Amino acid sequence: MKNLIIRLLANAVALAVASWIVGGITLQGATTGQRVLTLLIVAAIFGLVNAIVKPVVKVLSFPLLILTLGLLTFVINAVMLWLTSWITGKLDVQFHVDGFWSALFGALIISIVGMLINAVLPEKAEVR
Repeated sequence: MKNLIIRLLANAVALAVASWIVGGITLQGATTGQRVLTLLIVAAIFGLVNAIVKPVVKVLSFPLLILTLGLLTFVINAVMLWLTSWITGKLDVQFHVDGFWSALFGALIISIVGMLINAVLPEKAEVR
């Protein structure tokens, strides 16, 4: 449970940085508390999309992943961010990605921030 919360917070931080840097990613809320709540909801949806949809897409695109030497992974990550934006739009959550290029740059930022956060966080603790 602790690892799930840490992963949720890491995704929220990465999404916040992406919405701050990339102009086509918007996160709205009247107060800071509402924006934080929106970030946590979006991070949870993004985590679910990455856990459920992304593996299926990667398996189906495996030959293209090999052909592009893994560069298609950036496009897959962008599509997952775009899908998250579509889902949050249906749920009336104030998060929006304007287009493919914004999603691609946002996915790149999220990947870099996530990698940095994972480098700082301690390894998963052993369960006894």
